[in-house]
Amino acid sequence: MIDFGIKDIIDILLVAMILYYVYRMMKRSGTLSLFFGVLLFIVLWVLASEILNMRLTGTIMDKFMSIGVIVLVIIFQDQIKRFLIDLGSQRRLKGIRRLFRHGAREDEKDHGKVMAVVYACMSMSKSKTGALIVFQRKMPLTDYEKTGDIIDADINTRLIENIFFKNSPLHDGAMIVADHRIKSVGCILPVSHDMNISKALGLRHRAALGMSQVTDAVCVIVSEETGNISVAMDGEIKVKVSAIDLEHYLSEL
Repeated sequence: MIDFGIKDIIDILLVAMILYYVYRMMKRSGTLSLFFGVLLFIVLWVLASEILNMRLTGTIMDKFMSIGVIVLVIIFQDQIKRFLIDLGSQRRLKGIRRLFRHGAREDEKDHGKVMAVVYACMSMSKSKTGALIVFQRKMPLTDYEKTGDIIDADINTRLIENIFFKNSPLHDGAMIVADHRIKSVGCILPVSHDMNISKALGLRHRAALGMSQVTDAVCVIVSEETGNISVAMDGEIKVKVSAIDLEHYLSEL
C-alpha cells in the first residue's frame, strides 16, 4: 500500500509551482522550446534512474545532469537573477514601506513625473519622433546604464523631447529612468530574437521586448514611422497604447 500523506501533497504542489514559474520565465524570454526539451530530459532521467533502474543509462544521464545544470545557469543567468530578486522583494513589503512615505505630497510628485513622461510621449507621437524609454522596477539596470551617457537629471517633458529630437546626438539608443530620475541616455539594450514578433515592428520594439524578457523593466516606445505608442513589459508588447493607458502603466510603477 502506497503511503501518501499531506507532505506528499505539499511536495507535489511546490514542484508544480516551480515548474509553472520556470515556464512563465522561459515564455517571457522566448525560449519555451528549450523548457520543454529540459523537461523531457528530466522525465527520461527519472524513468531510467528511479523507476526502471537502468544503471548504465541512469549513470550516463546523471553525468549530463551535473554538467547541464552548470550550462543552464550560465545561459539563463539573467533570468535566474530576476527570479531571485522577485523572491527577495515581496510585494507585500510595499505596504510597510508606504507607512514611512510622506503621503499625498509624495504621490503628487510621482504623478507629476508620470504626466511629464506622458506629455512628452504624446508630443513625440504627433511629430513622429522615435523614442525608447526604460523604467526600472525591482531589478537594477546599472549594467545597461553604463552603455550610454550618464546624466542623472530630473524628469522633464522638454528634456525628454530634446534628447530624442532627430538631430540630437543622443536620440539613438534608450533612456533609462530609475529612482524617479533620468539616469542615462543613448543606452544599448538586448534585442529580442522572438520570431513571432510582427514584421511591422522595428528595432526599437525588438530592443524593448528583449529588455522586458531579461529584466522586469517597463519599456515605452514611440514609433518613428507611425507615431504609435507601445509598451513592453513581462516579455509582452502592447501596441497603439492611448495616453490614459500609458498613464495607468506608469502610475503602477
